[in-house]
Amino acid sequence: MSFPVIKGASYSLFHTPEMTVHQGSNQTTERYTNPNSEHFKNLQKSLRSFDEFVKYPPNQVYIGNVKPDMLKCHKRPWYEHPLEAASTDGPFGAIYTEEELIALVKIVDVFDLVVLEEDFQAGAKVKLKNKQELQIIDKLLSKLDTKGEKFAELERMVNEEHAEGMYYSGRLVGCVKKAHAFDAVLTAHVMFENLVSKATAVVNLLQMFTKTKLRPEEVDYIIETSEEACGDMNQRGGGNIAKSIGEVCGCVNATGSDTRSFCAAPVHGLVQAAALVQSGIYKNVIVIAGGSTAKLGMNSKSHIEKNMPALEDCLGAFAIHVSENDGINPIIRTDVVGRHTIGAGSAPQAVITAIVTDPLDRADIKLEDIDKFAPELQNPEITVPAGAGDVTLSNLKMIAALGVKRGDFLKEDIERIVNEKGMPGYAPTQGHIPSGVPYIGFARQEILNKKFNKVMIIGKGSLFLGRLTNLFDGVSFVMQDNTGTEEKASVSKEEVRSMVAETLKRLAESL
Repeated sequence: MSFPVIKGASYSLFHTPEMTVHQGSNQTTERYTNPNSEHFKNLQKSLRSFDEFVKYPPNQVYIGNVKPDMLKCHKRPWYEHPLEAASTDGPFGAIYTEEELIALVKIVDVFDLVVLEEDFQAGAKVKLKNKQELQIIDKLLSKLDTKGEKFAELERMVNEEHAEGMYYSGRLVGCVKKAHAFDAVLTAHVMFENLVSKATAVVNLLQMFTKTKLRPEEVDYIIETSEEACGDMNQRGGGNIAKSIGEVCGCVNATGSDTRSFCAAPVHGLVQAAALVQSGIYKNVIVIAGGSTAKLGMNSKSHIEKNMPALEDCLGAFAIHVSENDGINPIIRTDVVGRHTIGAGSAPQAVITAIVTDPLDRADIKLEDIDKFAPELQNPEITVPAGAGDVTLSNLKMIAALGVKRGDFLKEDIERIVNEKGMPGYAPTQGHIPSGVPYIGFARQEILNKKFNKVMIIGKGSLFLGRLTNLFDGVSFVMQDNTGTEEKASVSKEEVRSMVAETLKRLAESL
């Protein structure tokens, strides 16, 4: 069979300190239940500057300037030891300011729901006009040519019309209006969340176009895998965010749909993309997701209590290009796909067995044959202070322990296996963003450079959060070096045609 390949990967980050204060779900809840909370004063003092954000080592890893293994030897805590040679641009993508993001939200709005203060809008356009990725689509910046509003009018819309305010450097600079008079799914806050998710995904896809040979008109299908849901009161999660992204990005020949499975959705999306390409239905499929504002500052109270900066001050986005086999790029082994079945059980060992060892066993691949395992790549500096532990390390230890139980490794090999076949977590806690997908860019590079042969990408999700089931979720696949040859089917199409013709001939002769 001819396996599909991964031809490109793009990753971008968006610094969002004001959104963390005003739109993070924990902060909005705190504001509702305790409007005079000391937490807001403390949070403001704990926000990082853009320069500090850019120099934070895990952020440089995310956009590809530094490899994940560098974090193993970089002095901890990482937030106290910045990378002075850091850049806002990397091999995989870029880092954007909150000012730029707010302007991008205006750019992707097609229903005139976003209003910006006139001076802010003019200044933001100046800063965006030289962005190479925004030059791909003609007149993309024209939305910023429209007349902005006075501050007093913005303030009125927020206070009297329940518009969702957007802030920059401590001041109101814009707002998102509600999209319906009484539809709870089209409130200003929900529209804000969806527009921000769309904007971060759009600019990330444009980044991919600037860094790869793929052109917008060559995209056939888009699978959007964030944790947002767009719809109205009659279908709350009807979609389609995917097509809305493609529309802005000039993907005129593409269609698409949204895939949801909490944190595991991106890997589900990649498996679906691989199947669509391998079947011949589509040639170029993009799996993409923007950021989730609801998750901003989720653990900020724990960080502040430990005299740390509020590290959940950003949104992440990614895009992966899956295409037909070119004999060069790493293949997706569609015959080595792990799945957490309904009957597998929810114990950690059962989950890892279902999505890691079972698919490898079916393909007669040993754990030792996998060069790197990329499970939930949550940044431990975010999760450990909040009491959630080092999620990446826990997954890697579970894989190594299963290897010992199966006889693949010796007990004394556990530390070596974890160190050699894993990496520190470095992705922002955006739910769907960390689960395996951030490492695909590095895995592709290492496989192309013949340093790795096989890498397993692992996505895990918490379906019980939806209060419809107590089940977990999990899915995985293996990326592998492309030998440039195709595995031949046992019977070719020509042989099938010949056999059918011969059968028909004999049938005719017997009548």
